[in-house]
Amino acid sequence: MNNFKRSIIVTGGAGFIGSHVVRHLIKHHPDYLIINVDKLTYAGNLENLKDIENEPGYLFRRIDICDHQAIMRLMTDYNVTGIIHLAAESHVDRSIEDPFTFARTNVLGTLSLLQSARNVWEQSPEGYDGKLFYHISTDEVYGALDFDGSLFTESTPYAPHSPYSASKASSDHFVRAFHDTYGMPCIITNCSNNYGPYQFPEKLIPLFINNICHNRSLPVYGEGLNVRDWLYVEDHAAAIDLIFHKGTVGETYNIGGFNEKKNIDLVHALIKVTDRLLGRPEGASIPLITYVSDRKGHDLRYAIDASKLQRELGWTPSLQFEEGLERTVRWYLDNREWMERVTTGEYEDYYKNMYADR
Repeated sequence: MNNFKRSIIVTGGAGFIGSHVVRHLIKHHPDYLIINVDKLTYAGNLENLKDIENEPGYLFRRIDICDHQAIMRLMTDYNVTGIIHLAAESHVDRSIEDPFTFARTNVLGTLSLLQSARNVWEQSPEGYDGKLFYHISTDEVYGALDFDGSLFTESTPYAPHSPYSASKASSDHFVRAFHDTYGMPCIITNCSNNYGPYQFPEKLIPLFINNICHNRSLPVYGEGLNVRDWLYVEDHAAAIDLIFHKGTVGETYNIGGFNEKKNIDLVHALIKVTDRLLGRPEGASIPLITYVSDRKGHDLRYAIDASKLQRELGWTPSLQFEEGLERTVRWYLDNREWMERVTTGEYEDYYKNMYADR
């Protein structure tokens, strides 16, 4: 038992988006207990939350979301009434090499959480009243768009092309099935590409910032013409908070940044900002661009229509892309020690040993 108004589990809270969601909830809901559940795989880094780890409303538990019994015990011990589910394997290239890991975490892990929540909540005196399972998904489940101005809406048919997007599509379907079959209160959101501080440097933006700093190659798939919609991670965290508290149960909401960019244009923008902040001549890092063989099944274009979220809940992103990119590059340049510890694997030693047996 605890004296907090509400106890919420955030899965994957040591990851990129998850750490921003945990920090946002701690800041805006000091009367909540926020329980960070993370297995601490390679992308889980508790240094991302060092600034709030001693807050009274923060609790960390190292648990694999596939551990059904451990999740149920945690939910019972702390009277958990909400789950915000972000834990996932998310790197497309890794999914192409190892699809089984993505199926285990993204599909079976989600099913484990759903079944845990069902078992605990159905046995509580109030049943599902006041409960919510909020599942964070991706725009990649919708497949790909042409250069025709079309956008992904909440009713766009699913057409996943990579093992990653297929695993997320499957988890989305399980969430809807638990809502339709058992009456579990669920909400799903599908977001566009996130960027910002604390992103693991296998992803394009932090990888390229780091490579520019070290004068390393900037590998661009194909001709760099693939288009993605970019969402600043803190805007995403604010949207998640809003939807968790105000969204309609059973609904899906798309969250996008209204910032479509060709990959090659993004790379040039990164070069421009990073070179300037490093005091280099404009365009100094352009020769670092190298074109490599395209990714297998590389979707041509993603673009989110977030008008439903804007219309029904009043959410709009707070940052234009240029301001968000400037903030992002500055953060990585100001936190090179963090980047160094992550890229060398040093970050794993302290926290992962501390929680090795938990």
